[in-house]
Amino acid sequence: MRSESSSGHGFDPVARLNAREDVGLRRELSPHETVGARTRWTNDPCGAQPVFAGDTPAIVMASNNYLGLAGDDRVTDAAGRCAELVGAGAGASRLVTGDTPAHRALERDLARTKGTKRALTFSSGYAANVGTITALDPDVVFSDVSNHASIIDGCRLASSEVVVYDHCDPDALETAMADRANELASTDSWLVVTDSVFSMDGDVAPLSSLCDVAEQYGAWMMVDEAHATGLYADGGGIVQRDGLSDRIQIQLGTLSKALGAQGGYVAASEPVVELLANEARSFVYSTGLAPPAAAAAQTALSIARHGDRRQQLWSNVDRLRTGLTAAGYDIAGSSQILPVIVGDRQDAVALAAELAEEGIVAPAIRPPTVPEGTSRIRLAPMATHTSEDIDRCVKAFERAEVAP
Repeated sequence: MRSESSSGHGFDPVARLNAREDVGLRRELSPHETVGARTRWTNDPCGAQPVFAGDTPAIVMASNNYLGLAGDDRVTDAAGRCAELVGAGAGASRLVTGDTPAHRALERDLARTKGTKRALTFSSGYAANVGTITALDPDVVFSDVSNHASIIDGCRLASSEVVVYDHCDPDALETAMADRANELASTDSWLVVTDSVFSMDGDVAPLSSLCDVAEQYGAWMMVDEAHATGLYADGGGIVQRDGLSDRIQIQLGTLSKALGAQGGYVAASEPVVELLANEARSFVYSTGLAPPAAAAAQTALSIARHGDRRQQLWSNVDRLRTGLTAAGYDIAGSSQILPVIVGDRQDAVALAAELAEEGIVAPAIRPPTVPEGTSRIRLAPMATHTSEDIDRCVKAFERAEVAP
């Protein structure tokens, strides 16, 4: 076997890993036995098969499986039936032979939920963002400074000028647009891009005020609902909660968080969806979303729309926030994501280790995922957590020796 030498024109992965280790940025995979509110987990076995020891499952407080649907029998049964009827994979790009009834059924329901004419599914939310921004290829993108990495990478890959505005600040956006209005041609295309719920801070973008600014300058709005889809009225996101479907030209999201499946989507007008199906490279040159994932997501969306999972989630969010606040913790955010800001990265790692000893899975979030000096424990309760689970989490924080 060829050796990995640092001499000549090769690479030195060991040195790069050691450099990350030295500054506290090396991460490891931590296999979990199941996807749910409670599971057994173990340290990274590298190339070996993981071994899960112990009989008591840990309580998972860091999952994006907000409604607990990833392991729901109705969702897994839908995936299994679709695999038997259609196949485990799409077999090709959607534009070749990978377009199936499972895709079309899901897209129809997504469009109805999001209040648009059409929807288009991608292999991931990341692919949806990168593909949409590069296909639109706007002359200028105005992007929130805290937007997700997939939005940032989409901006990097497009040939656009990128203007980053202050987090959730419509006034900063207006100032940036006013500056560019004096410099650019009136025919230039402008796109404002923002998350609706920010995954690390748990706060919510002021979408209505951002729409006001975008409309003042004739710009389009693109909103990533990855952490909001399925959690609000009729299974929608913040766009639906705030009644803004007719003011936002492009809505994106993921099928892998509250809907517990896999993939991403774009909901928009008929011409936009047709354009993306023809020019979004992450759609055109990727095998279509696996049909079982599409069927699972469609069933999960129906449960989110018509069941009581949303109410269960928000009840758990309120219970956890109230308990931690009473314990003396300052909890940021205004959504289902509850960040406990620690500050120092080593302190955050130590706190996460203490929580793990108490049977709570809530890893530390460190730079570069969050800015330096803002390391945190990101808590995300699920609809399927019991009151006892929530109270056990609060008790673990109360007993922790490392505290913000």
